[in-house]
Amino acid sequence: RGAKPPRVCKAIMAAPPPSAPGEPGPPPPPLQYSLLLQHLVGDKRQPRVWDPATLGGIPCPPKSEEQKMVERVMESCPFKAALACVGGFVLGGAFGIFTAGIDTNVGFDPKDPYRTPTAKEVLKDMGQRGISYAKNFAIVGAMFSCTECVVESYRGKSDWKNSVISGCITGGAIGFRAGLKAGVIGCGGFAAFSAAVDYYLR
Repeated sequence: RGAKPPRVCKAIMAAPPPSAPGEPGPPPPPLQYSLLLQHLVGDKRQPRVWDPATLGGIPCPPKSEEQKMVERVMESCPFKAALACVGGFVLGGAFGIFTAGIDTNVGFDPKDPYRTPTAKEVLKDMGQRGISYAKNFAIVGAMFSCTECVVESYRGKSDWKNSVISGCITGGAIGFRAGLKAGVIGCGGFAAFSAAVDYYLR
């Protein structure tokens, strides 16, 4: 007997059916990385909820209605004005007492210039000056804070222009009591001071 020839297995590849003449051929199958990009940055991407606990952070529980109400109150203009009024009163009082402590004319009696004032008279003058400064600082602080909050709410922006506008309004309102010229000077001076402070703080 003669040896049989080796069997050769040929892989039969499926070919796309031939298209009719004049018609475009079938589109090629999409590549695998194209499908991957659709799931990563394409239309098939699923939104993920950011959870700090999955990244090792501290989970933040949802805010309650009481917490939201407290935040709304603290961000309101009346609360900011009241807080600035209290802060201005304390700062003005401390500044008044300090200036009275270094002033040599505290307790001075013009009728008897050679008389040495007593400690009670010096403390009385220091208290009066401290109260006067505290009232002025409280009024200015409340006016400035309330005006800035209203301007910021109206403009919808938080930038240096709010400080300049509120400073001009506050300085002009205080200076107009002494006349138009004093009001204009107060507006410009207070606006420039507010811009300088805002620039330094930012």
